[in-house]
Amino acid sequence: MRVTMIGTGYVGLVSGACFADFGHDVVCVDKDKSKIEKLENGEIPIFEPGLEALVAENVKAGRLSFSLDLAASAPEAHAIFIAVGTPSRRGDGFADLSYVYKAAEEVAEHMNGYTVVVTKSTVPVGTGGEVESIIRRARPDADFSVVSNPEFLREGAAIEDFKRPDRVVVGAEDERAKKVMRELYRPLFLNETPIVFTNRATSELIKYAANAFLATKITFINEMADLCENVGANVQEVARGIGLDGRIGPKFLHAGPGYGGSCFPKDTLALVRTAQSHEAPTKIVEAVVAINDERKRKMADRVIAACGGSLENKTIAVLGLTFKPNTDDMRDSPSLDIVPALQTAGANIRAFDPAGVNEAKELLRDIEYCEGPYETLDGADAVVLITEWDEFRALDLERVKSLLKSPVMVDLRNIYNPAEMAERGLEYHSIGRPASKKA
Repeated sequence: MRVTMIGTGYVGLVSGACFADFGHDVVCVDKDKSKIEKLENGEIPIFEPGLEALVAENVKAGRLSFSLDLAASAPEAHAIFIAVGTPSRRGDGFADLSYVYKAAEEVAEHMNGYTVVVTKSTVPVGTGGEVESIIRRARPDADFSVVSNPEFLREGAAIEDFKRPDRVVVGAEDERAKKVMRELYRPLFLNETPIVFTNRATSELIKYAANAFLATKITFINEMADLCENVGANVQEVARGIGLDGRIGPKFLHAGPGYGGSCFPKDTLALVRTAQSHEAPTKIVEAVVAINDERKRKMADRVIAACGGSLENKTIAVLGLTFKPNTDDMRDSPSLDIVPALQTAGANIRAFDPAGVNEAKELLRDIEYCEGPYETLDGADAVVLITEWDEFRALDLERVKSLLKSPVMVDLRNIYNPAEMAERGLEYHSIGRPASKKA
């Protein structure tokens, strides 16, 4: 099938490349000239494992191309996906749908013959109906359907998630649209992937409900971690004990500094605002948003306490800046709250991240950015581990101890074993577990 993907951001580029790998002819369209030029030259604008090779393979095979001109591909497309950004709107927290609606106007101008217009962007309930109205007003005689097809891609594992998903959700109002969507996702039938067909409003809400529920699990275990610290329990064992219950499950029960990234913060807030506007407030999600925001701000207090109550003129080494490993995404990362708070407390910051430094330099100022973990640690008064990149999981602890002025580690991801850290002579502070004092 012929597919046009509007937007070459995270969702659009990954989805377009994967559809092409399924055998469809895909054109990814974007208004950003520099981005399209880079893609045409084989440069990938985002960090996602395996994406560069996947794009190159499908470009070489002639199934994937990039363009600035929607008019060149839209008239021939069986399906046009809208995969543009829907950031939180400044001031009120609602999703900013201006890019989606602008894309809909342009689709109306260029589509030809029966076309399925698919909202891939994360959008509030009712957006599909508005997209349909925009196109209908511009083209009263057009033959088209508007479908909701939310994405459930984890950054760092997006290709695997697209090709082997837990489910595919399709919100469609007519059989012709369902037929097209079945054909697009036909390769997944071989894996017996569940395809959930529903109406548009339900599909749109499924995406928000899923992200809000996962954010709630994270927030719940973080609150349990605080309780564990006060009563002498171990949050990792609590998480395992409850996660073995099939009704709960083990995923998203890892205590830490709070959730971040491109989805959970904006989607939970958008769900709160949508629910309030429809007079069905989501009190649980409201609490999750507030607790998570507060938690990220409080993480710096743990570092200050571990360093004796003062960071004045001290150097703090920070390992990891992105909101999670295997991505360069800095959006709503806990580091954006933690690092400035440490600086306000008087600390000098040295930092390293395997992929996020270029993004971080635009957001975190007055920092010494280093080339590797050990260079970052050299001469620091303490080290704070914010993101659990694999290369931080097996640090040479003897070398760590020798490089630090004082052997203090604050591990906000619970990577290491407290008893082992004490044996190595490190003063180790983690989340929801007793602190270990150096031997």
